[in-house]
Amino acid sequence: MPQNFIACDRDQPFLMPPSLLDWMSSDHVVWTILGSVEEMDLSAFYADYRRDGHGRPAYDPAMMVALLLSGKGRRPEGPRPFPYAPDPMQGRLL
Repeated sequence: MPQNFIACDRDQPFLMPPSLLDWMSSDHVVWTILGSVEEMDLSAFYADYRRDGHGRPAYDPAMMVALLLSGKGRRPEGPRPFPYAPDPMQGRLL
């Protein structure tokens, strides 16, 4: 990846649990979100970044789209939406 992005390593080990992947069950919605983002054409987002990697590192556009989809999917819609508590483990994995 020649562009200068801040790394998003989902296989990075932690003290407990051993991996970010162990935090979510196999049927959690986060896997659907990540699978959907993998199938999207994000080339327009990547095209806006310098190919030589100069400049301040940016977050990977795929990760940012996954966070956006996750937030919109959990947000209640309606005339009076109430505050919600996002799933912190889902956010860490995305």
